Amino acid sequence: MGAVMIAVLGLSLLQAFIVIAAASVGWILTGIIAVSGPAAGTSGSVISRAMYGVLGNRLVVGLYGWLLAAVYLSLTWSAASINGLGLLGRMGLAQTATLGVVVVLVVSGLTVLVAVYGHGLILKTYPYITNFLVVMFVITSLFMIPHFDFSHAPAEPLGGMHLAMMMTIGFTMLVSTPVSFINSPDMARYLPKETPGWRVAAATALGGALPGIVFTSVGALIATGAGFDMVLDPMGAFDAGLPGWFFPLFTIAVIVAAIALNAMTTYSASMALQALGIPIRRIPSALIIAVIGTALTIVSVAIYDFTTAVSQMLQVIVVAAGPLMAVFVADVLMRRGRYDGVDLLDASPSSSFWYRKGWNLAGLLSLVLGGVASAMCLNSEVYVGPVAAATGLDLSIPAGLVIAAGSYVLLSRTRLTAHLA
Repeated sequence: MGAVMIAVLGLSLLQAFIVIAAASVGWILTGIIAVSGPAAGTSGSVISRAMYGVLGNRLVVGLYGWLLAAVYLSLTWSAASINGLGLLGRMGLAQTATLGVVVVLVVSGLTVLVAVYGHGLILKTYPYITNFLVVMFVITSLFMIPHFDFSHAPAEPLGGMHLAMMMTIGFTMLVSTPVSFINSPDMARYLPKETPGWRVAAATALGGALPGIVFTSVGALIATGAGFDMVLDPMGAFDAGLPGWFFPLFTIAVIVAAIALNAMTTYSASMALQALGIPIRRIPSALIIAVIGTALTIVSVAIYDFTTAVSQMLQVIVVAAGPLMAVFVADVLMRRGRYDGVDLLDASPSSSFWYRKGWNLAGLLSLVLGGVASAMCLNSEVYVGPVAAATGLDLSIPAGLVIAAGSYVLLSRTRLTAHLA
């Protein structure tokens, strides 16, 4: 995505770095909602009953939770599959659509295996996986430094409204990652309940922002390398820039990263289905979401080039992710991070979160209003909203966040009073 800022949007290095830094602020939102995890001791897909009601939450989790999970499974698996195909190509295997499908199935199968074993396996293995990936990606960055062109300037420098348009589009692409982590409470919920909220928020936010800034900036710098086509052949840059003996190790590291990240996503998504009240065990639930993500991945790998598929999906997904994040953040702040996990797990009409016949119209209406505002301001190849068409700017994220959060505060304050004591 850092490379897209340079190779696709035509930004200068300084402009790309500004967009990267600005988008990293979105991780603060991810950190804020993580505070609800230890407080409630349950997953985000259950905590959101406080925002939408017991029955309304089923609709939201069913439509939005699974949609986000499936799309991000597809994005990450696509990256792993592209790398796997590149490695197999170096081994002499012809790059066919069939081989691409096989690679996707293998990667998704390994991911599901980790997700099935769940929390216990994640706790035991992820510290080692994380340290391995840090070392591999730092070494990769060091090897690529000779190819960085710090004096790089676009062939046609952007200015005025055209520059503003490209920077807002880039911002939307990059900030879509932090605002999509609606499942951050799922990871934090295992922390002791007495853990200070600011520590939970800071660890979550910095854990996403710092590596994001570093490696997205590295991607932008790689795109300045002479002869590197980061749009049609993203693996080609690494193949040409890395030593022959290290390139396979880098490829394996990307695949491992994809499996590790998607295993957590699949694990969270499997709990989301249970939160709908459907009588299904976690393992079959994980398999269902994996099948959906695998299908999307096969389409993106077989039909579209990787960079285009990722760029388009990241832009469009903000219409759902932004308002979801905004309502969640507003609720956490209004409640000062205090949640009753026992009450949240009560799905009967006696629950404090039953609201009106199981529906909290304040949360649901805010979600709809935020989504409409975001769609009106979206500027993508798939869809251009009327506001974006008039201004040329992509303001889908700020519009969705502000309208959804503002609506939620205005519509729900009196109803929430009983829960804020």
